[in-house]
Amino acid sequence: MVDKNMVGKEYPESTFDVEKGKIREFANAIGDKSPVFYNEKAAKDEGFEGLALPPTFPTVFAMFGGTMLKVIADLKINMAKMLHGGQEYEYIKPIKPGDTVTGKTKIANIFEKSGKGGTMEFIVLETTYTNQNGEKVLVDTSTLIQTS
Repeated sequence: MVDKNMVGKEYPESTFDVEKGKIREFANAIGDKSPVFYNEKAAKDEGFEGLALPPTFPTVFAMFGGTMLKVIADLKINMAKMLHGGQEYEYIKPIKPGDTVTGKTKIANIFEKSGKGGTMEFIVLETTYTNQNGEKVLVDTSTLIQTS
């Protein structure tokens, strides 16, 4: 059982420098060939200030921060019984190459649901990102599921 008293726990900030090479690398890895992720002129022609970020690029921020591993350890989640239940990105302001984003993660909710296969525990994480100017740019909500 996941300790529900962990709701509200916050983790140390993590910082990520948004680089053109990482944007191109990520777009290539997911197989998206849109020129706005590779060519600055194409991106500017579409109204972006620089290379556009693929919509799921914030996954890179989370992976480099290492917070997810700390959460899993703190909650004593059994990796063999863990599922990724969902991901939501709420973009508040544009994020572009050259920006530095800083994320602060908290455990927003823990709840249970019962089904035919037993009880499932849902862990909702919320990470709020600000840019180098202290402006809120993104809220990333991730849901983990631990099955019984």
